[in-house]
Amino acid sequence: MNITKVLIIEDEKLNADRLKRLLKEIKPSIVILDVLDNIADSINWFNSNELPHLVMMDIRLSDGLSFEILETIKIDCPIIFTTAFDEYAVRAFKFNSIDYLLKPVEKIELGNAIQKLDYQKDLQINQQPLQGLLDFIYPKDFRSRFLIPFKDGYKTILVEEILYFYSEFKLTHAQLKCGTVEIVPQTMEELEQQLNPKVFFRANRQFIIHIDAIKRLHNHFNGKLKIEIKNNDQVEILVSREKAQLLKNWLDY
Repeated sequence: MNITKVLIIEDEKLNADRLKRLLKEIKPSIVILDVLDNIADSINWFNSNELPHLVMMDIRLSDGLSFEILETIKIDCPIIFTTAFDEYAVRAFKFNSIDYLLKPVEKIELGNAIQKLDYQKDLQINQQPLQGLLDFIYPKDFRSRFLIPFKDGYKTILVEEILYFYSEFKLTHAQLKCGTVEIVPQTMEELEQQLNPKVFFRANRQFIIHIDAIKRLHNHFNGKLKIEIKNNDQVEILVSREKAQLLKNWLDY
């Protein structure tokens, strides 16, 4: 079976339009089933539709990393990942025989990927390379501690001591259970990859929260959720309507 039905997951309209144009130029018979721009809508789409022949998936979406989609549902079809980030990830994708294209996507490279997939006897994606990719992005040995400067030396903070991380004034802060706040050198994006996603959730651009720090959820306007933190009613953490269902699924599993 040749590739004819394609789903695009891309949050930048210019890039999505470029992919649609290139795919049609490469293979006019291709049908673009849909263009999705966030994780929640993508999960809903896969739960409501038959699998496409191919998914063009951007890694970084407006509401998080697209790997959250793959962790939530099983996608047994070829995926071509696109991104503008991380040359080391390129090696991981190539090593695992998963197609990976740097933005802006070039017509020749996309055409080669489509041709390779068209000639495959079985279009079912190999789950071993996909698992290798997820292990690379979300390693099994997640960060367990931080070494930070202290007085004339260093001290260690265990991850289990941290309630949540937040970004303020371009610095990343760790709120500890004991009430103190420490600054860690990692960005929020780096922490999102290094922390165990089973116990830490990227609520929004400013907060990453430990599951044990959540007291309860409150409905907010426009479908948003408000997270109430244990022993602290001064912190307001809002979760977008797009990520609200992901948060509830995460807490319910």
